[in-house]
Amino acid sequence: MSESQDTERAARRARRRQARLRGLDRSVPSPCISVCQLDDASGLCIGCHRNVDEIRDWPILSADEKRAVLAEIETRGQKNDP
Repeated sequence: MSESQDTERAARRARRRQARLRGLDRSVPSPCISVCQLDDASGLCIGCHRNVDEIRDWPILSADEKRAVLAEIETRGQKNDP
């Protein structure tokens, strides 16, 4: 495992610990539409257009982090428009 992967893993662990202490933020709804399948080419869910890290971390993200993911999803959609 590379140093950057170790750093990312440690950051996720820290966020999970913080989430347990503060409670989970439910103010921003999940973009999940229950079409849960990862596209092999892009690595994104074909339903909600999140990557596996965004899907896994959604419950522990802050409201601001969730809004940033939603903004990124919008950008991804615009890149795929004809």
